[in-house]
Amino acid sequence: MNERTRGDRIRSVWLSRYKEPFKNPPTEMAEALTGQRIERVHRVGKHIVFDLGESSAHPASTQWIVHLGMTGRLLVSAADIPLPPHTHAVLSLTSGRELRFVDPRRFGRLALHPISDAQPFCGPGHEPLTISTADFRALFRNRRLPIKAALLNQKLLHGVGNIYADESLFHAGIRPTRMAGRLTRDRLDRLRAALQSILRKAIELGGSSVSDYVDADGVAGFFQLEHRVYLRTGLPCLACGTPIRRILLAGRGTHYCPHCQR
Repeated sequence: MNERTRGDRIRSVWLSRYKEPFKNPPTEMAEALTGQRIERVHRVGKHIVFDLGESSAHPASTQWIVHLGMTGRLLVSAADIPLPPHTHAVLSLTSGRELRFVDPRRFGRLALHPISDAQPFCGPGHEPLTISTADFRALFRNRRLPIKAALLNQKLLHGVGNIYADESLFHAGIRPTRMAGRLTRDRLDRLRAALQSILRKAIELGGSSVSDYVDADGVAGFFQLEHRVYLRTGLPCLACGTPIRRILLAGRGTHYCPHCQR
């Protein structure tokens, strides 16, 4: 997304009539975005952050925060391509392209974050790809909740979703129901290494297209081909042959191997 839109300018903004995606009033958001130059696009946890400024000579003064939710997509399209159903925002760019936010279930969120009098948006938790060993251990100390629930807690680690929590726990050999505060340092160190490895691999492969996820070009991801437990309920474990089990944990479907994960 950064390579596709950096340096482009937002010429005009159209927003849908539905209120759910917008954390700011739509008229306020449209006015704030119009005329802004996209200085940089980067990720903070599960959020896509657009740094916006009036010109390249001045630092960004506003950030546009996009959270895709469960079914959201952010697409860069030619203006003559018909709008997909459930499009809730269209940013027309001076390059002639359009930046489109599409979300059938409207669980995604769009927000403005002014940074003139505040810190840049940093999300609620730690960044899993850069957290140190000591800080990772400290996150789970005395936590009386299952490790799977702790991994999904965005106030602890931002950006870890259901798929990558399941896959990381499998690679670390840890059962998702284990109490986070009772895991040894060695097991937490293995989990940190597994989590970082899984996330980097997923980014390299463009994510997991298990539903309707696509990237900014409308291209599906391929990490689902690497799944060892997620959505493999009843199928033999690829490591030991034991059928993969599914339970409900922290309100999410949770997949694990009862033999490999203890």
